[in-house]
Amino acid sequence: MNSQNSQDSIESTPVTRIAALAGAGVKVGVNYLKHYGRRAVGASSTDAELQERNASTVYETFSRLKGGPLKLAQMLSIDSNLLPEAYLKQFAKAQYSAPPLSYPLVVRTFRREFGVEPSALFDTFSQTAAHGASIGQVHRASKAGREYAVKVQYPGVADSLRSDIRVLKPIALQLLGLKERDVQEYLKEVETRLLEETDYALELKRSMELSERCKHLTNVRFTEYFPTLSSARILTMAWVEGVTLDKFADSTATQEARDVIGQALWDFYAHQVHVLRLFHADPHPGNFLVKDGQLWVLDFGCAKQLDDHFYQKQFRFLDPHLVEDSARFESALMDLEILLPTDKGPERERIIELCAQSVSLLALPFRNESFDFGDPLFMRAVYEMGEENSRSEATRDLQGRRGSPHSVYVNRAFFGLYSLLTRLRAKVRTGLPEALRAKVT
Repeated sequence: MNSQNSQDSIESTPVTRIAALAGAGVKVGVNYLKHYGRRAVGASSTDAELQERNASTVYETFSRLKGGPLKLAQMLSIDSNLLPEAYLKQFAKAQYSAPPLSYPLVVRTFRREFGVEPSALFDTFSQTAAHGASIGQVHRASKAGREYAVKVQYPGVADSLRSDIRVLKPIALQLLGLKERDVQEYLKEVETRLLEETDYALELKRSMELSERCKHLTNVRFTEYFPTLSSARILTMAWVEGVTLDKFADSTATQEARDVIGQALWDFYAHQVHVLRLFHADPHPGNFLVKDGQLWVLDFGCAKQLDDHFYQKQFRFLDPHLVEDSARFESALMDLEILLPTDKGPERERIIELCAQSVSLLALPFRNESFDFGDPLFMRAVYEMGEENSRSEATRDLQGRRGSPHSVYVNRAFFGLYSLLTRLRAKVRTGLPEALRAKVT
């Protein structure tokens, strides 16, 4: 990363952050005026150019603010069909190459956390960040012949997250046509996970626990963590050289190599979700590396714990016979709070029909012993179902909160997993997890 493009400060108060977002809105408006002004006088200005200017304007603002806005860009970039291409290209930068903070701010964080500068803890410490993301940036360091990756949290990002959510909430509600009372519990769940991501002591604990409990998985590797060189705002791990998962997926890798990495990814999530009930809930490609034909897992900042009661309610939908039994299916929908006691008549039937279609499609990878994610028809059908439901007047008229807030990150993890496997074009061994197999046979 170029130090000339580094930031010397981050807007930290709600007022300045709101002003920055509002300023981005004004710039987008000006871009539209320029676009149509050029057209009016016969000059060249395409819609694609307008999209690129607007996407660049929005991303520049989000990347400067870090925190919540940049996290939003990172989450949206996972879905290649959700955003226009210009926005997808810009927002994808949030996965591991956001503009860094200047070195003096990094030194300030070290002094606050350890009472000394980086040079007192390491033999060498890069003044420019190797990678930057929404919550922090990674610097390369060395000590006694060992190479380290040192993640340093952006100053004030933890304090600003709550105000960021308040600022972004009305925008999201308006775009999605939702009412705050219907999504309040979901937003609280998102806020809880985001605030956990700012606690590097918690991330260190989870990283070491999950790495140890998943180390037996074939072709899945983890970096080493160093508690004595870590704190609540600084996390130190061994440096790993590798290719990010998106670059590997877009490379000329053989089908055999793609299948190996895809299988490792599937096995990693299957073990976490169905055995450990604690899983890596941020499956974007910047959190995975491919090295020597193996999958390396990075960054356990966003993780979700599932209790047994919720797990049984959520994953009973993998039972291939459930949809066929209308009484059991409706009971399962009630247990997960998707079907409400107030649903009556045609509305109730519409919800049941939509859920049956959704379950039948999304559970397809579990219906056979293997699944080919290289077939584009599967994810295309998922996207088309989502678009059809969003356009449907009957779907928009469904009122109230639907589903458990605990499902938010389960759904996010599996959608991200499916998206990554599709990008890899991998064929993997799937089938029902052992925890559920005995209950449905």
